Amino acid sequence: MMSLRTTPIMHALLFSMVILIASACQAPIAAPQATTAPQEEASVRLNVVSTVSPITNIVHNIGGDHINLAGIVPEGVNSHTFEPAPSDARTLAQADIIFLNGLHLEQPTLQLAEAGKRDDAEIVELGNLTITEDEYIYDFSFPESAGSPNPHLWTNPIYALKYAEIVRDKLSELDPANAAAYAANYDAFAAQIDGLDKAIQAAIDSIPPQNRKLLTYHDSWAYFSPRYGTTVIGAIQPADFSEPSAREVADLIVQLREVGVPAIFGSEVFPSPILSQIGAEAGVTYVDTLSDDDLPGEPGDAGHSYVNMMVQNVQTMAAALGGDPTLPASVDTSNTAGSDGAVEQTQD
Repeated sequence: MMSLRTTPIMHALLFSMVILIASACQAPIAAPQATTAPQEEASVRLNVVSTVSPITNIVHNIGGDHINLAGIVPEGVNSHTFEPAPSDARTLAQADIIFLNGLHLEQPTLQLAEAGKRDDAEIVELGNLTITEDEYIYDFSFPESAGSPNPHLWTNPIYALKYAEIVRDKLSELDPANAAAYAANYDAFAAQIDGLDKAIQAAIDSIPPQNRKLLTYHDSWAYFSPRYGTTVIGAIQPADFSEPSAREVADLIVQLREVGVPAIFGSEVFPSPILSQIGAEAGVTYVDTLSDDDLPGEPGDAGHSYVNMMVQNVQTMAAALGGDPTLPASVDTSNTAGSDGAVEQTQD
């Protein structure tokens, strides 16, 4: 699903509305209904806001039931073009801390947060704190000429763990009374990521070397591939998120015939008939179930987690490219901090 872009004038009007909304909103975010904690305890919890669902899930796994957490980017939407609604201004205005991916992924949300947040609230851009500029990757959908690096750091679980470390430290600074709980949650999440990392490597290693190549629709795997020994040979979605041209499609078909990969991968968030056409004409299998920010299942489900999203992605890759998809099956995919059913999720 794609969101309409606003003009600079519309943004200016929206930010003016934000200031009015923020000044009028003094009540704290209501405690999630699913919690069993007493109301008086919930009222002193940190109000935390995040953006895309993998980041929201990472924050949940560290904060657990010690925070009130709201994720404002609905699952299954294009986070690159997502425009927050005026109603999101109230959520942002009440936040004690706001976690974004950064690296230019959520610019409208960042602008909205900067315009309407409390003076003492902090905005944390996780990606910017995780890698340095010389580690930025520019590639097919994110050319250096456009000025925005590929922002999908979290598809590398080691970077996701760095996100969790930053979240732990920031929450502990704001809420030292619960620092031990945040540290324990981080330690449990780190152990889970260690198991995930090893299982991903084993699954990729089971793929014949000549098949360890990824051609995807959305360019989400730039930081995953160097870690595990795959090569991203192309991404079909252009930098402006339009459909590729007829010439680009023809070139991709020729490229696929030359490299001989057995499968190409689409995205649940970016369904495209063009990729199916490319696969059919190149004589390769088209798999459309990769996901970089849409978690499996529904909030509250045991497998509604960042870790399970990565497990299912790697199982999909291994099955399609000739490897063993059962190798990641033993990974614990539950949320280490318990069910995320109480997390406030914006609905699209």
